[in-house]
Amino acid sequence: MERASGRFPYLLLTLLGLFALEYVPSTLFVTGNAAATAHNIATHETLFRIAIVSELVAIVLELFVALALYRLFKSVDQTQALLLVILGGLIPVPLYFLNALNYVAALILVRGADFLTVFSAAQRDALAMLFLRLHHYELLASFVFAGLWLFPFGLLVFKSGFLPRVLGIWLIINGFAYLAITFSGFLLPQYSDAVGTITSPMLFGEIAIMLWLLIMSARPKPAAI
Repeated sequence: MERASGRFPYLLLTLLGLFALEYVPSTLFVTGNAAATAHNIATHETLFRIAIVSELVAIVLELFVALALYRLFKSVDQTQALLLVILGGLIPVPLYFLNALNYVAALILVRGADFLTVFSAAQRDALAMLFLRLHHYELLASFVFAGLWLFPFGLLVFKSGFLPRVLGIWLIINGFAYLAITFSGFLLPQYSDAVGTITSPMLFGEIAIMLWLLIMSARPKPAAI
C-alpha cells in the first residue's frame, strides 16, 4: 500500500461504493412505491446501468485492495494478514458478484422484455422492487464480512508501528458497527434506522484509514538485522 498502485484502488473502491450503494438508490428508489421506482429506473436507465458497472468494478478492486493490504502487513503478522485477504476478498467477492445480478434482474423487468408480456406492468414493477429489496438484504448480509475483515485489519494497523494505533481501534469499532447494522436489520428491523444513526460515526473508520494511506502513505519498518 506504500505504492500508489495500492492506495488509489482503495480510494476508487470507496467512491464507486458510495455511488452505487448510496447515491443511486437515494436518487432513484422510492420507498414503498414500486411504480415510481420503476419509472425512475426507466427514465434514468443509463445512471442505473452505471451503478451496475460501478458495483462490478468495485468488486474487482476489493480483491486487489485486500491483496495490497496483505503485502503491506504480512511482515507484521502473516496469519492476520492472510485472514484479512480471506474475509475481505476471497469470501465476499463472489457474493457481491451474485448480488449485482439482482440489479440486472430489476432492470430487465423494468424494461419489459418480450418474454415478460405475460406479466402486467404493475406485476413487473412489483417484481423489480422485489429484486431491489433482495439486493438490499444481500448487501445487509454481506456486512458480516465487511465487519469481520476489519478486525484483523484493525489489529494489524494497531500492531504495525508505522500507522496510528487510533486508526486500528477505529477500524475494530467500525467492524462491530457493521455487525450491529446486519443483525439489527434482520432481527429488529424496526430499530434499524436508530442503529444506523448511532453507528454512523463509527463507519468512518475505513474512510479515515483510506485517507491516511492516500495522503500520508505507509512504509513498513525494515526488519532489524
